[in-house]
Amino acid sequence: MRGTLLNTATVAVGATVGWLIGKQIPGSYQTVALHGLGLVTCGLGMRMFLQSRNPLIAALAVAGGGIIGLALGLHAGIGEIAEWFKQTLGQTGSPRFVDGLVTSFVLFCIGPMTLLGCMQDALEHKIELLSLKSTMDGVAAVFLAAASGAGVIVTALLLLLYQGALTLAAKSLRPIAEDEELLAETTATGGAILFATGLGLLEIKDLHTANYLPAVFLAPAVVFIGRKVSRRSKVAQ
Repeated sequence: MRGTLLNTATVAVGATVGWLIGKQIPGSYQTVALHGLGLVTCGLGMRMFLQSRNPLIAALAVAGGGIIGLALGLHAGIGEIAEWFKQTLGQTGSPRFVDGLVTSFVLFCIGPMTLLGCMQDALEHKIELLSLKSTMDGVAAVFLAAASGAGVIVTALLLLLYQGALTLAAKSLRPIAEDEELLAETTATGGAILFATGLGLLEIKDLHTANYLPAVFLAPAVVFIGRKVSRRSKVAQ
């Protein structure tokens, strides 16, 4: 858990610094910073998506994951948690608190470095990947918190719980990391979700990206199903 604890600390520190700085920055400058982060997020999401060997898999995973997330009420649930923290921490005057928490949670938890880093930490007791991710997340947290407020600080706690769960489940998730096709399609699916997050940061369209989080876990299942169908077709021939 060393890597996850480091990641949690960098996000918490970065978000706190950004929140304190943001109080002194005019709203127009905060918007520019937020849009800049949105552009980078879209670019990163596109780069991840282009790793797909079969975009249809990502399309099925994203569509199916979105339906599952909507049925489970993931976006609404995380929003309610964010509202509770907002009231508890006395941040009722922060209009972007909830959006900042939800957006930063998706931004920091989606991507191959999260899965591979947690597995490396758990199975090899190395934290190189999560150290790199920690640096990137810490910098992003500064800009995001400067524009969105204290909600990003709370994300550190959710990040701890999420990456902690992945670390504990590392042995079960190992086949995904060791299978190039599974990892590529999972990465591509995460890229599509990150691109949607970027659109939200750019204030183009709020797609409630938290609802699509199950897609990351659905992508490997779609690959497995595709392989079984292909094998049966070959046998039938």
